Amino acid sequence: MSTNNKKAWLYLLPALLFLIFFMVYPLIDVIIYSVEEGYNFASQTYFGVGTYNFSYVLHDPYFLQAVKNTFILVIITVPVSTGLALLISVGLSSIRPLRELYQTIYFLPYVTNTLAVGLVFMILFQRTEYTDGMVNLLINWFGGESVDFIDGPYWAKMFVLCFYTIWVVMPFKILVLTSALASVNPDYYKAARVDGTPRLRVFTKITLPMISPMIFYLVITGFIGAFKAYSDAVALFGTDLNAAGMNTIVGYVYDMLYGDSGGYPSYASAAAVILFVIVLTITCVNLLVSKKRVRY
Repeated sequence: MSTNNKKAWLYLLPALLFLIFFMVYPLIDVIIYSVEEGYNFASQTYFGVGTYNFSYVLHDPYFLQAVKNTFILVIITVPVSTGLALLISVGLSSIRPLRELYQTIYFLPYVTNTLAVGLVFMILFQRTEYTDGMVNLLINWFGGESVDFIDGPYWAKMFVLCFYTIWVVMPFKILVLTSALASVNPDYYKAARVDGTPRLRVFTKITLPMISPMIFYLVITGFIGAFKAYSDAVALFGTDLNAAGMNTIVGYVYDMLYGDSGGYPSYASAAAVILFVIVLTITCVNLLVSKKRVRY
């Protein structure tokens, strides 16, 4: 091994140690826990090795509800937040006066505490003995009937959760896409104007291909972030998400470890492994699609 290679590995050593101790080892430990049947946390013993933990989790109605909630959240929030962020970023890039001010305003939700934003959303949507909430006041003003978005029907609670998630994640996407749009070579746009190319065609044939790596990055991270959602639901519906019917996969894992039904690290590990497989599969599919759709 050459001296340069030794130096390179030496520079990489701190990062490799960090990855091994805080990512690789915990992942291996979780996989081991997931196949230990009847694991007792107090005595650190178990009576067998097999797939019972996975079978239990996959037949647990609370887990199935969490999977349903998580997939609905992913399917709705990722494309909607990315699309809205793209539209807003294009609008910000096309204006000059007060551009920095608008960018700051759109970025504010990203640096605001998640629970604080959830508290505001509860005030906007929750019905109390004193008021129906600002959103219901608007609905009533347009002739509609009040809806209990926090303790009411499932579709109403899911609407609030999706709306809240989009609100929280969109500022970061706007920041990334605004930077990507600013990096596009203006010579392409000048040539298109000389040729008299319509704006829509310029957007689809120049802008989108040039910023496609950033869009792909946001889609990947959006999928991963949405599958890890938990604090958003807690901020809106409290810690007893199973009772509210709004638990997520990460919330189910937490409940199995520390919640009212906690003390079952094997079940929690099995659910975590299932989540890992789901995220890995979707990421690999996105990577395969990106080879044909993304222009690097």
